[in-house]
Amino acid sequence: MQFRQQALAKLQSPEDLDLPVRFARPQGWLVLCVTVAVMAAASVWAVTGTVSATVGAPAVLTHGQGSYVLQSPVAGQVTAVVAEQGRRLAANAPVLKVRTADGTTAVVRTVAAGRITSLAATIGAVITTGASIAAVEKVAKADDPLYATVYVPAENAGTIPADAAVDLTVQSVPTQEYGVLRGHVKAVERTAQTRQQITAFLGDSQLGEQFTEKGRPVAVLVRLDPSSVTKSGYRWSSAEGPPYALESMTLATGSIRLADQRPVDWLLP
Repeated sequence: MQFRQQALAKLQSPEDLDLPVRFARPQGWLVLCVTVAVMAAASVWAVTGTVSATVGAPAVLTHGQGSYVLQSPVAGQVTAVVAEQGRRLAANAPVLKVRTADGTTAVVRTVAAGRITSLAATIGAVITTGASIAAVEKVAKADDPLYATVYVPAENAGTIPADAAVDLTVQSVPTQEYGVLRGHVKAVERTAQTRQQITAFLGDSQLGEQFTEKGRPVAVLVRLDPSSVTKSGYRWSSAEGPPYALESMTLATGSIRLADQRPVDWLLP
């Protein structure tokens, strides 16, 4: 009761009526102006701005034409291995010589021009008809360009725009020193790939299993951006890239930029 009387007495005292009323300090006005400006900028960005998103997925560098598994048309003992792993051969080029049961020598030849990525047969080995003896990547010419095939989860494939930018972290290239390989989406497959389809395209059953561990992915073909100033012939995030050429069947990780989305869609219920 005593405090109330003192407050009423203070309000009735005329001795402070000539003092100006202070509504806010200058610092308060500054904070208010900054807050209003930030809110206005955020509102404009929410309506007109976009948010970029990316999807990461395993990838492999190839010449984009696929591979095939070379099988022996005859049974017998391997007497000579003519081809070498990593070597590019023309169509109908000899790969193995096999001595059959009747004593004749048969020559196993390539089906189409390409580069031998793996060679399973050795001299002295006994093989059966239909045995897989080599994996051959189809390469028509020595200067055929490399592509990257990125195996993206099926749920993300529909959001990949045409000609989307792609960054590739190549396993054989130190990223901290040479950066990432640049590219753009050339094509997106319409259906998800099975393990058998990936194995047939790459000629490698282990990669077929690896790329389908988390479900059937969609293959995204990426063309690598060319460059006349790098040793590899392709553009990197660094100025010169690695001081050596890239090999096909090199593993990588692709980061694909998805279609931009408006943030206002996320704010509205």
